[in-house]
Amino acid sequence: MGPHPAVAAIRLAVRRVLHDILNEHPEAPEHPAPVVLVACSGGADSMALASALAFEAPKLGIRAGGITVDHGLQPGSDTRAEDVVLRLTALGLAPAESIAVEVGREGGPEAAARDARYAALDDAAERHGAAAVLLGHTRDDQAETVLLGLARGSGIRSLSGMAAVSGAGGRYRRPFLALDRQTARKACLVQHLPVWDDPHNTDPAYTRSRLRHEGLPALEKALGKGVVEALARTAQLSRDDADALDTWAQQAAESVRDAAGLLECAKLYALPPAVRRRILRKAAIEAGAPAGALFARHIEEVDRLITGWRGQGEINLPGKVVAQRQGGRLVIRQG
Repeated sequence: MGPHPAVAAIRLAVRRVLHDILNEHPEAPEHPAPVVLVACSGGADSMALASALAFEAPKLGIRAGGITVDHGLQPGSDTRAEDVVLRLTALGLAPAESIAVEVGREGGPEAAARDARYAALDDAAERHGAAAVLLGHTRDDQAETVLLGLARGSGIRSLSGMAAVSGAGGRYRRPFLALDRQTARKACLVQHLPVWDDPHNTDPAYTRSRLRHEGLPALEKALGKGVVEALARTAQLSRDDADALDTWAQQAAESVRDAAGLLECAKLYALPPAVRRRILRKAAIEAGAPAGALFARHIEEVDRLITGWRGQGEINLPGKVVAQRQGGRLVIRQG
């Protein structure tokens, strides 16, 4: 008899991603078997992912390891991290290690923890020469991300949610974006894998927690079942559209500059707003504006220098960057 359907589903998802990684890293004398790491908090999603990686990787000649990040935000977090390392080791993953990080305050507690976590994972991937790091985000996580993006009013890129492949060189892979959270939990249950439920996931002080336990259930009650699936489909459709617009903007960026490299307002005005604003955003970032602090309202203000010119003064942007219109040219520079 084959594995339980939940176990089969998670293994298939991981197998597909590992095949992709192998195709990108063909084995040769100068290219030994790739290393793939799993980021594991000890929760159901990441434990299911770790077990599937431990099962599938050896069959494909892939070396598999696991990393857990100790954010230090709860009493006993170091003990919890050590326990996760023991679980990863018991699955046969090596290396298996815990990394302690210091979480700052910039951007709020959730964003600061995320930044610290990804910095630690990037460091671990570099140290171990990992071809990829697997993350356990599910379809439910994707739906929550889309709703959070919608609430911020940040445009179509925010609605596109999390990419299946992201990070420098495609480092991060999310095999479970098409699977729901219950499938991962069921896979752990039938395999008798112990899981740790992070109390932060039920703490109403956190926006995502409130959305998960209050917002989404309210939407499903009002609109019926299928909201999560619909939001996940929205993410993929939005990503396709955003990618196409990004490509268009990249191709158009050079055509709207003069011989000195300055942006020409008349040429920018002739572009569709979605393309023009992408060019403006990229120009602001290149001038030194931090991408994470540059919001839609900033770009809208700069856009008005082109579409609603009435002699207004310079626009102040994050990172001490200013934008101003001079003689039919848009100048974006450090102030």
